[in-house]
Amino acid sequence: MPLKVAIVKLSSIGDVVHALPVAAALKRSSADTRVTWIAEAREATLLRGHPDVDEVIVADTRGWRRDRPGVGAMREALGVARDVRARKFDVALDLQGLMKSGMLTALTRAPRRLGFAAPFRREWPSGVFTNARVSPPAEARHVVDQYLAVLRPLGIAPGPVEFRLPREWKAEARADDVLREAGIKPHDRLVLINPGAGRADKRWPVTRFCELARRLTDEAAARIAVLWGPGEDDDARAIAAAATGALVAPSTTLPELAALTRRARLLVAGDTGPLHIAAAVGTPCVGLYGPTSGLRNGPYGAGHRVLQADDGRVASIAVPAALAAAMSLLEACA
Repeated sequence: MPLKVAIVKLSSIGDVVHALPVAAALKRSSADTRVTWIAEAREATLLRGHPDVDEVIVADTRGWRRDRPGVGAMREALGVARDVRARKFDVALDLQGLMKSGMLTALTRAPRRLGFAAPFRREWPSGVFTNARVSPPAEARHVVDQYLAVLRPLGIAPGPVEFRLPREWKAEARADDVLREAGIKPHDRLVLINPGAGRADKRWPVTRFCELARRLTDEAAARIAVLWGPGEDDDARAIAAAATGALVAPSTTLPELAALTRRARLLVAGDTGPLHIAAAVGTPCVGLYGPTSGLRNGPYGAGHRVLQADDGRVASIAVPAALAAAMSLLEACA
């Protein structure tokens, strides 16, 4: 009988990307394993069509709180609960460590419900919903390796780390159209800059992104495209205005964002989803880190540079340091 596994990793974008190697490892262990992923609505768009994910169940907890409070949210939540129970999972993995992910893990009624030991859970009480709690080994310093450690009670060795973000042909075509309309050619040194982040203390000052964009254009003959999210369009325009020929990227879906990063020589950003998408598709990254640890949360794999502020303030990272890191990666892939 195929092993039916539920991965409970609701959000955020970067965290879901970091958990993708777990699905790959499950599929490598047995081609018959069926992987279902429970995710928020936005993050689910990254998972549909993924070669290692057979099914995605959307638990839109953000929408329930924001747009559909009360009876509407309750009705949808009950529907998700019925869907989860109906799958009759053998194993459920809580990779989030929150109360809400723990409750969804419990709703699977899987005989084996794996999660993290207390020091690795974001909300300690979530552990009551699992019956096997894993402490990742000391050498698992990056969160990708910590997620993979949860598979150990199943006898699954991590093996090579694979993200395998799918390509969506419409998204790939739109990325080509955007760059062509901006006059950016495949041989150009395309550098993506993402100034936003989910928390204010993760954001490098816009004035420094402006200076970095200008200097990369002037000193490295780079073409700059600025990515942005909700409420970040003014910052994006300011950065683009600082560099000759720079492009403010259009609003993108997550598959379109992945397509754009595939076409870039480099991405510069703080600890945020686009950085981790870029790293997952193999684009070199410069990560600017302040309050979070680049060792744990940095772009995964070789070929990236992480600048970590010694005082925990990302604003302490100077432009020359970011420029030197970017130039070294651009030269390496020349």
